[in-house]
Amino acid sequence: MSGLEQPPSWALAGAALLLVLGASITLIGALGLLRLRTFYQRIHGPAITITLGAGSVLLASMLYFTAAQSRLVMHELIIAAFLLMTAPVVSMMLMRAAVYRDLRARRQDSGVEAGKVYAVAPAQQLAAPPPPSPDAGPPLPGR
Repeated sequence: MSGLEQPPSWALAGAALLLVLGASITLIGALGLLRLRTFYQRIHGPAITITLGAGSVLLASMLYFTAAQSRLVMHELIIAAFLLMTAPVVSMMLMRAAVYRDLRARRQDSGVEAGKVYAVAPAQQLAAPPPPSPDAGPPLPGR
């Protein structure tokens, strides 16, 4: 490491504060993942934790290494940008996959209907149409 032997105390205190904040947010998200019952409730803990917890840890790293090397360290901004772009998309895709899985399985208790966006169709409605009766005769042309 080139630069100072030991970073200033204000940088160490700020980095420590950001690390404790990021670790506590991550811990709260992990406890939410353990405590909540359904998949749709559990997905919110990690989705928020990735953004806030990892962002705090990355800011702490940026602050510490900027003070220790006496120059601006920007590597963490690239990591943060990648996390901010990919984490919400991954969470949304996981939730959509679970919604479609529950709709295909016709699960009434899954919580899919909570927002009134999707509706679980009854089994009778999804059944194949009845075969034509033999008394109906041949189909008319053009219809």
